[in-house]
Amino acid sequence: MSNTSKGTVAGFAATIVLSMIMVAKSMMGLLPELNVIAMLGSMMNTTPVVAWVIHFMIGTFAWGIGFAFFLNVLPGKSNPGKGISLGIMAWVPMMVVVMPTANAGVFGLDMGMMALAMTLMLHVIYGAVLGLVFDRLGVVNVATAHVATVAETAGPA
Repeated sequence: MSNTSKGTVAGFAATIVLSMIMVAKSMMGLLPELNVIAMLGSMMNTTPVVAWVIHFMIGTFAWGIGFAFFLNVLPGKSNPGKGISLGIMAWVPMMVVVMPTANAGVFGLDMGMMALAMTLMLHVIYGAVLGLVFDRLGVVNVATAHVATVAETAGPA
């Protein structure tokens, strides 16, 4: 599997985890004003269904493939660490472009410090899952063109 394919799969998996946390947060009534899907829908003048599709496309393709493409230059000693770096890098434009566009202020400060902390935490979790799944999809040994799976690299149980 190519790094681009691995990035796509890892981005999709990380977006699923992120989305599950977003839904759980909403169901618990935590920060109801921080509804990324509603923000996307409002900004793009579209339905929540389309906003969810856009959310998944960004997480899967933009950030997943971006991770694979920039893997060798991202800060971090492991893929999960590099994923966290990417997650933080993705968080910054959200906070300085998306949040003000959604009338939440720069860094979402019009919603309070909790929104800033929550969005950072979500992006860190997204990045960690992205890097972890990318790792679990196997390492390509270019010299032998052999794909090592997690089971092969982990050794006997």
